Amino acid sequence: MGGFILRRALYMIPTVFLVSIVTFIIIQLPPGDYLDSLAAEMGESGVDNTAVVEQLREQYGLGQPMYLQYWKWMTGILLEGDFGISFEKNLPVTDVIWDRLGWTFAISLLTLLFIWMVALPIGIYSAVRKYSVGDYVATFFGFVGLAVPNFLLALVMMYVAFRYFGQSVGGLVSPEYLDQPWSGAKFVDLLKHIWMPVFVVGTSGAAALIRIMRANLLDELYRPYVVTARAKGMSEFQLLLRYPVRVALNPFISTIGWILPTLVSGEIIVAVVMNLPTTGPLLLRALLVQDMYLAGSLILIVSLLTVIGTLLSDVLLAWVDPRIRYQ
Repeated sequence: MGGFILRRALYMIPTVFLVSIVTFIIIQLPPGDYLDSLAAEMGESGVDNTAVVEQLREQYGLGQPMYLQYWKWMTGILLEGDFGISFEKNLPVTDVIWDRLGWTFAISLLTLLFIWMVALPIGIYSAVRKYSVGDYVATFFGFVGLAVPNFLLALVMMYVAFRYFGQSVGGLVSPEYLDQPWSGAKFVDLLKHIWMPVFVVGTSGAAALIRIMRANLLDELYRPYVVTARAKGMSEFQLLLRYPVRVALNPFISTIGWILPTLVSGEIIVAVVMNLPTTGPLLLRALLVQDMYLAGSLILIVSLLTVIGTLLSDVLLAWVDPRIRYQ
């Protein structure tokens, strides 16, 4: 098992390297850069900005070839943990994204737990009680969860919470707690707010995994090994969990590879709508103003989550099904 994990971890290195190159090239594709946008804004106000812009271009190294800019950015990350400077905020990228990354990961992990807690039992029930009323209800809400955009669901829930329950909407805490130190009351207020983005972001993921679990389990329930175990007198509950559910979990677990980045990227629009202090609005703003080191660092983190999610799914699959580690 250790060798299996080591091989998978080594595969991550060239993958992340190639992702960083593609990310940097994509960020550089739009014409111009941040300083061009800044010069246009200053020019509209009638300010002679030529000397200032050239000084900043020299300071940030934006006049250098692309490969030199990439080398400077990547060596700073690897050797010093320096992701560069945010041009718009004139601060190190790490200072800008640190707090927001914490909230983003917290919401993503809570959402992942919510998805699994909802999708696993409902998917099993829908397969075992195929074509029952409960199965039709789960199917209906699953299709609704897949069809309704997250941002629209966020708007509806914010309206209902404010209109009928008088709850403050937007952000993770009420306005009176924004600048207050952490206390029991602030933590309780956080719990009153954080469930909404977790539910909104997790709805589509849970709906998709319910359908995946149902389909996987239906493929296994009528296999010969299940009929044989039932004929030997094994109880239905023990038989279900010991054999078909365990086999059906393989494709279910493999979805971790795309769920983690989907949670973060799907959270971007929801964060803008719900005014969440996460990386979503920050990434959107960085892309709009071509703040390339900030945008590139955030995209690189999302890409890294894809690789980490794939590694986790590989390890979990090898743990659940020992045949995989020998292939």
